[in-house]
Amino acid sequence: MKLEEILNKENYSRDEIIYLLNLKNPEEMQKLYKHADEVRKRYCGDEVHMRGIIEISNYCEQNCLYCGLREDNISLERFRMSVEEIIETANQITKLGIFTIVLQSGEDSEFDADFISHIIFSIKQKSNAAITLSLGERGFDEYRAWKIAGADRYLLKHETSNKKLYSLYHSKQKLIDRINHIKFLKRIGYQVGSGNMIGLPMQTIEDIADDILLCKELDLDMAAFGPFIPSPNTPYHSKNAGSPELTLKVTAVLRLVLKNVHIPATTALDTLDQLGREKGLNVGANVIMPDLTPHPYRDNYQIYPGKRGVADDPVESALKLQRRVEALGRKISFSRGDSMKIVLPAL
Repeated sequence: MKLEEILNKENYSRDEIIYLLNLKNPEEMQKLYKHADEVRKRYCGDEVHMRGIIEISNYCEQNCLYCGLREDNISLERFRMSVEEIIETANQITKLGIFTIVLQSGEDSEFDADFISHIIFSIKQKSNAAITLSLGERGFDEYRAWKIAGADRYLLKHETSNKKLYSLYHSKQKLIDRINHIKFLKRIGYQVGSGNMIGLPMQTIEDIADDILLCKELDLDMAAFGPFIPSPNTPYHSKNAGSPELTLKVTAVLRLVLKNVHIPATTALDTLDQLGREKGLNVGANVIMPDLTPHPYRDNYQIYPGKRGVADDPVESALKLQRRVEALGRKISFSRGDSMKIVLPAL
């Protein structure tokens, strides 16, 4: 295969995606990155969208082998934020000019349909900010209730498209159910995000190519691919972390394949590489997701250890990120950053 011929294609086969992910030559990798950045500029422009995350609970009823929030991790100090704390944090986020609020937690059934609906409705009374939910697999009736309450988006990562690996990582869940949930969310009107972790034990380049193609098949509005970071008190605590270099290649290939989809430069990439966000934004990403969870809760949302910026003041951390983006010559968007696949009516 010739790299130039592949890069100039509109659509990519599985073999071509695998070829790009296997690139080792630095010059060829730079050509890939440059082309991905050009595609990002053509489809997304130069604005970078910020999504403010509030980690509202670290309780989880699942036992995923890679995650520090897993139910069996009895060493983790658990928390649930109050309604008042969540709404106040959401107000602080909008005051920063960030108009997407991400409510994130483990799979915590204590935060039921009514509780989350009340929070969504309360935030929407004070702001037109988009609300993204990242609460794991929940009931279809819950998804409906939250959509009616005003939720705009749902982030539900598929983690791996390999059925055998999925069953290994998630003892209580099945891949087909996860995919059906994603399809249902899209069907009832959510803007939907999904994605994987790069470098999970036993994962292959072919698996990652299949993950990318699954994202295309699902017609996602956002695709988030970050590196695996091993967490203490999990079965995978001694495994190797995912490769930042491979994560950058995946980000670039995602942009080439998916084109007009929001792609974040992830916190996990920034944790493994001090310039991870800058590098991600230079190879196709157009979103960053600062953690605005207040102290003391932010210290205990330990999906993985050493998360960058966790000890910082949340507001100052977000402002630092903004300055890093601007130093690249990119502009921060002060819009909601809705899906690029829908045309919204003028206000």
